[in-house]
Amino acid sequence: METNEQHKILVVDDEERIRRLLKMYLEREGYTIEEAGDGEEGLKMALTGDYEIILLDVMMPGRDGLEVCKELRTKRSTPVIMLTAKGEELNRIHGFEAGADDYIVKPFSPREVVLRVKALLRRASTSKNVNTSHESKDIIEFPHLVIDNDAHRVLADNNEVSLTPKEYELLLFLAKSPDKVFEREALLKEVWKYEFFGDLRTVDTHVKRLREKLNKVSSEAAKMIVTVWGVGYKFEINHD
Repeated sequence: METNEQHKILVVDDEERIRRLLKMYLEREGYTIEEAGDGEEGLKMALTGDYEIILLDVMMPGRDGLEVCKELRTKRSTPVIMLTAKGEELNRIHGFEAGADDYIVKPFSPREVVLRVKALLRRASTSKNVNTSHESKDIIEFPHLVIDNDAHRVLADNNEVSLTPKEYELLLFLAKSPDKVFEREALLKEVWKYEFFGDLRTVDTHVKRLREKLNKVSSEAAKMIVTVWGVGYKFEINHD
């Protein structure tokens, strides 16, 4: 029987009770769990370890979860689920701005965490075991950019681009409707499944990171994500 032992998860929380609870439930599902009791230790482990997902508490003494996530995003694309006792919308926005892929408010059901982890792992599945010569049924091809949705893989000028699940979903959503302009509110609703008409920096932050990653390997691919000033963003096909 196939297990989840190949999936290693890092739990970063200053409350031992929370870490123990998450460890117990996730290990029951066959995941390998490692723990960190503060942000500094968690960041070191996140940067040096090979984790499939990081569960990261927001409110911790010293370096908090938002700082850890922002720093992590400068070097790694590991999927992050933020854990916090604060349920206000603004705190959720700050979590997404920092680069989180999902957000769970305490007190939470451990079963809900397990379901969120499984869902995020499905979205973050990579092409490690995919034969690149096989005929994929769900490929979007443009000059300078290929999105293989079956393999969850992005190539810019034949160079693979490592994206977080949310960055990938944002790129895929825009690319499926070339030249259509989307307001930031619409992108929050469609990509984040989240309606919020106020602080829209979440979208801007993710677009900026997405462009930066694409630009490292292909300036032409990066130019395809176009800002429509005063409105939002669109995906524009470059015709050579």
